[in-house]
Order: sequence, then C-alpha cells, then structure tokens
Amino acid sequence: MIRSLLALALIAAPAAAAAAPPADPLGSPMWEYHAQRLFGDAPVVFDSRVAVMLPMLAENQHVLPVAVDARALGKVEKIVIFADLNPIPVAVEYAPLAAAPFIATRIKLDQRTPVRAAVLTADGVWHVAGDWVDAAGGGCSAPPVSRVRGDWADHLGEIRGALWREGEGLRVRLTLRHPMDTGLVENIALYHLEQLTLADAQGATLATLRIHASVSEDPAFTLMVNPVETARLAVSARDSGGLEFAATLAPSGGALLAAAPRS
Repeated sequence: MIRSLLALALIAAPAAAAAAPPADPLGSPMWEYHAQRLFGDAPVVFDSRVAVMLPMLAENQHVLPVAVDARALGKVEKIVIFADLNPIPVAVEYAPLAAAPFIATRIKLDQRTPVRAAVLTADGVWHVAGDWVDAAGGGCSAPPVSRVRGDWADHLGEIRGALWREGEGLRVRLTLRHPMDTGLVENIALYHLEQLTLADAQGATLATLRIHASVSEDPAFTLMVNPVETARLAVSARDSGGLEFAATLAPSGGALLAAAPRS
C-alpha cells in the first residue's frame, strides 16, 4: 500500500522545471520559445557588452545588414544571429575558433521583429542583445532576384572577397553567389548554403559558420581573424544540395580566385 502511494506521488509530481529565461526587455511574444529551444538550461543574461548594429527600419526586407561585436566579452565559443518572428528564425551560427568574436552579414525579414545576437562565452553563459526592426514583410517568402532573372545557375558558387590588415589581425570580407531559397516560395524548394569554413595556409581552421536560409541571397560575411603567419586563407563551403565550393584568398590585391563547384 505504501509503495502504491509512493508510486502515485511520483507520477503526480511535476517534472523539475528548467530555469525560466529572464524577462525580455523587448517584450517579444516568441522570446521564451526561442530561449528554451536555443539555450536549454544554460544561464542567459541580457548584456550591453554585446554590440548589435542594425538599422531600425529595413528599407529592403530581403537585405538587412547586421553586425555583431562581442569582443568585450573575451573568449567566445559561438555567436547566433536570429529574428524572433521570422519563419526561419536562426540566420547564422558562428564559431570564431581562432578569430575575433565579430561578424557582419545580411539577413531577410518576413515582418517587424526583434533581431538579436546570442553569444556563448567559455563559462557556458549566453549573453543576449538586440532590438526591434520595422519591415514591410515578405523577405522570406519572395523569390530571389537571381531566380527572377534566371541566371542563378550561371554564377552558382562564385566566391569573391578581400582582406585588410587591422591592427595585428586581418579583416576578411567574403561574398558567395547563391540563391538562398527558403522553401517558402511556391514551386521553389529549400536550397541554401549551410556551411562555410575559413582556414589558414597550413589547413588549420580559423572559423566556421553554419548558415540558414534566412541569410540573404548571395551571402556576404565580414570576419576578423586573429594574427596568422600568412595572409593566404582558404575558403570552403557546402550547400544543402551537396555541392561544395572552394577558393583561396591571395595575399596580393585581396582577390579571391573562385573554383568550380564540386559535387
């Protein structure tokens, strides 16, 4: 009888609840959902040391510039850029392995939404910052320009870029030609770049990006790489169709030589 009562008590007792995320200063209806999905039980703080630079109004909802500078936090494991109310919320997951915790890119917005950066530090804490951005809508549900023109396949996988010395490190600018289809446009399947790796001349990985379909067509990324022995860098990328692309950032002139895609 006692065992039965104990069993009933265990069944009736609620499971231990995960620590609730902190109250959202932006008042987003999707904050708790995204916080639980992205951060799990990890501690989360809103932190002004995470500088998120973005316009308050998206003049073009297909191309919203976003820059995140988390250098004030010291050692960073990951930076996640996401828009609460997008149908594809997460845009980029950046691991600055041997790079500064800085990234700039362009994303799509499907409506007015908070745009945020979440930065994971070495102590396991997520540091979050961001703001609301007004947008007309439809950034994720309209076909890309290259699809409308019909020339997307002619330039698929082309890589261009440049680098500059900045202090003791390098600022790297990359652009990759890709339609970045979201799968939300009728008769156009999901098709996007999903991974990018930056390595030095010896093959050591400097930084990796996991890329989602809410990144703008023809993705552009600006990164800041820690001091390296040579300015020659290797770029490799893969899309959701299994195509691979590679290029070398030459030390003279900052030109990227694009290689043909490999299947």
